[in-house]
Amino acid sequence: MSLPETRVAELAAERDRLRAELLRERAQRPPSSARGIHHTALISGDVRRTVEFYQDVLGFPLTEMFENRDYPGSTHFFFDVGNGNAVAFFDLPGLDLGPYAEVLGGLHHLAISMEPEQWRAARSRMDAAGVSYVEESGTSVYFTDPDGARVELIADPLGEMYGEAVV
Repeated sequence: MSLPETRVAELAAERDRLRAELLRERAQRPPSSARGIHHTALISGDVRRTVEFYQDVLGFPLTEMFENRDYPGSTHFFFDVGNGNAVAFFDLPGLDLGPYAEVLGGLHHLAISMEPEQWRAARSRMDAAGVSYVEESGTSVYFTDPDGARVELIADPLGEMYGEAVV
């Protein structure tokens, strides 16, 4: 599905208005009140399958695993994605959750920065494991994890996207 050209032009004009009104020049921006993302938590349908994918295919070491404090029997587990950041998962046994769905307020995709050499190695492991992906701009691969969540591995430095500063 694509939008009519007139609607695309209207949206571009609105984006330009918002940028002019809300985006402060770098020198005028206050420092963030945050120190970073502690972890992003996703849902896993199978703990072993998720660990094997994120640790063995993507190269993110499993760092901890314990019972979820909010749901007895559920496992909460973490992967190191560099710079003190983690991707975490919960399994929620017995809740009979449906398949991944993109909804308003939900996850569109998780983008993880990698050094170019590590990015190429992860892409090779994905090829060997038969993981389908789409490569964009020579620095990003987009794919779905075993539970359908969209993930991007990006070889651009943290704070940059396709040569543009985003932080």
